[in-house]
Parts: sequence; structure tokens; C-alpha cells
Amino acid sequence: MGHREDLLEGAKRCLLEKGFVRTTARDIVKESGTNLASIGYHYGSKDALLAQAYVALAETASDDWGDVGELPGEPGSLERFRAVMSGITDSLGKPGSLWHLSIELITMGDKLPAVREYLSAAQREAGRGFIGMIMGGEEPPADDPSVDTLGKFFSVLVLGLIAQHTFDPEFSPSADQLAEGLGQLAAAMAAAD
Repeated sequence: MGHREDLLEGAKRCLLEKGFVRTTARDIVKESGTNLASIGYHYGSKDALLAQAYVALAETASDDWGDVGELPGEPGSLERFRAVMSGITDSLGKPGSLWHLSIELITMGDKLPAVREYLSAAQREAGRGFIGMIMGGEEPPADDPSVDTLGKFFSVLVLGLIAQHTFDPEFSPSADQLAEGLGQLAAAMAAAD
């Protein structure tokens, strides 16, 4: 690995251990075995490096839930939705959870403008990923209208779940409760049509 990759790996470890605000450039350098100048050269700033490290962590988070083709249930089914939500809910309480970083970003976003800008662009990608996992098949193209509807719906649901768990883990819904609630809503909507 070169300095760029070493910095990214070091930044990921620092994020999971210390979070955004408490991670310093020196922490990253120590963890990566590189030097301070490398951060500016390869990423422009510590905040830009941390943003990319967060996105890299988020992209691999779903790997723990298994291959999309191995998820139970038919694409678009409540069983598939439950499986994806179960992967998220199971990981919420684990030490060093990626999801706690999401809350830190929400609360500190205005103080980390470079991070916020980068991650705002990455949100569309997250929505595309949820569509691919839950609805099955390939992620839709970035300009597909479902990214602005279904993708945003899934992203808001997951962010709300993370916020609820952070605020009150005991009240936070399980994957089964989320699937049941979604099923009840779908049945009520179908009956109203």
C-alpha cells in the first residue's frame, strides 16, 4: 500500500475509535505510519480524508449482512426489508459502530463544512445501495427517479432508526417491528385505494 491507502486505513481506524471531532491529523499519521504532509498532498485536508474514510466504512458496512443474492425473501418483500433492517439494528449497539459516526455528523455538520459537502453527495449513493439490497438486482443508475423517491425514503428511515437508537436504545424498534409497521402501512394504503 502507498501513503494514500495507508492514510485512509488509518483514518478509518481513528474514526471508529475516536469519532470525527476527537480525531486529529497526528492521530491519523500515527495510526497510518505516514507523515502530516501526506494528508494535504493526497486528500487536501484532514476533514476531507475523514469524510472519505467514513464513506469507505459505510460502503463496507453491508458486507457483514451477507451477499445481496443471499438475503432471504424475494426482492421487494417484507422479508427482504426485515433482513436488511436486521443487519442495521444488529450493528447499532456494537462498540465502535459506524452508525454513531452518522449522529456525530448530523450534530456537527455545520462545523465540518468540507465533510458535510462530501457526504451530502454520498447520500444519493447510499439510497441507491438500499434500493439494490431491498428491491433486489443492481443499484439503479444515479439519474433514475427512484433514487429521489425510494432511495431517499430508505435513507430517512435508516437515519431515523440510528437517531432513535442513539437517543433511547430500549425504545428503538427491532427489524421485526419495522417490517410489521411497514406491512400495516402498506395494507392500509392498499385498502384505501
